[in-house]
Amino acid sequence: MTAAAGPVRIGLQLQPQHADYGALREAVAAAEEMGVDVLFTWDHFFPLNGDPDGKHFECWTVLAAWAEQTSRVEIGALVTCNSYRNPQLLADMARTIDHISAGRLILGLGAGWFERDYAEYGYPFGTAGSRLDDFAAALPLIEERLDKLNPPPTRHVPVLIGGGGEKKTLRLVARHADIWHSFEQGEALAHKLDVLREHCEREGRDVGDIEISVGVGGRGRDGRQPEAPEIEGAPLYDLGARLFSMGAGGPAYDIGFVQPWLDWRDAMNGG
Repeated sequence: MTAAAGPVRIGLQLQPQHADYGALREAVAAAEEMGVDVLFTWDHFFPLNGDPDGKHFECWTVLAAWAEQTSRVEIGALVTCNSYRNPQLLADMARTIDHISAGRLILGLGAGWFERDYAEYGYPFGTAGSRLDDFAAALPLIEERLDKLNPPPTRHVPVLIGGGGEKKTLRLVARHADIWHSFEQGEALAHKLDVLREHCEREGRDVGDIEISVGVGGRGRDGRQPEAPEIEGAPLYDLGARLFSMGAGGPAYDIGFVQPWLDWRDAMNGG
């Protein structure tokens, strides 16, 4: 299954861990200057690698700061944990940052998984199934609240859903998402895309309307350095991926590894 043709975009997740905020601010400025298309943060309360009690900053207040600091790059969470905020409040937060950023927010959403966040902040952890059920219930509430707000969002706020569960998550992608994010590669990604196509057919939706986003490594959570885009990106592109995301964590945000991907993007997009 190949998604509809669309431009290649490069996303960079600047993980808000192990750094002073000033270093994160400088990395945001550098990434926008380089020409990154989308800047992501993540929605956790503690680092995911390195010192588990290291420095860390909260997702949506970071996004508000980025909305003011930047002028071109899209911004979002990869991804917001549904469990941490009332869904209608989250919709209002998203609408507000959409306005602050003049229409550059991507609303990244997921069911949640990091148990320490739940335990330390007092959220019921439940099970993977119950968190997905809660997520399914929240998505229509978010959509309804976005439609009721005054002023309304400046545009249709693109919804990104992360995760690859075939029975529940991909069905929610088919029903609600503008972007689907996965870390799958090769045959595994091809299989997930076939499952997504089947869900889209049942929902009466064109799968080509969903942008396919794939994580390709970086420096941070998993420490995997991305391969050269001609090696790693090209096969994913052939499967339908158009948004390629990589990560960088603190204390020093070394993001030079993104440049070959930006050059590849420009070549693929004819410019």
